[in-house]
Amino acid sequence: MLTLKELSRKKGRVYIYLEDDETCRRFIDEAEREGFTFCDGAAPSSREHSTFYALNPDLTINFIGFSGRIAYACADKIGNQKLIKYDYKKGCIV
Repeated sequence: MLTLKELSRKKGRVYIYLEDDETCRRFIDEAEREGFTFCDGAAPSSREHSTFYALNPDLTINFIGFSGRIAYACADKIGNQKLIKYDYKKGCIV
């Protein structure tokens, strides 16, 4: 299983899928341990949890919204960036 920092350094846009509440809690804990925050500096645990997050190379995370969810379901690229889809529970790129 890759660390979140390793994933964030991959060439492309990284989207994380969290299947259930337990998986989400594990992701949030790991994100905070590895130093990830939201763009405004807020800790991952300070916000409502989501099923999807994007990881950024500057150690920030963000929600992906409706269009991001559509992209996760049916796209391999976002603009000219490769879309890297990571299933956190399975610990693999899908």
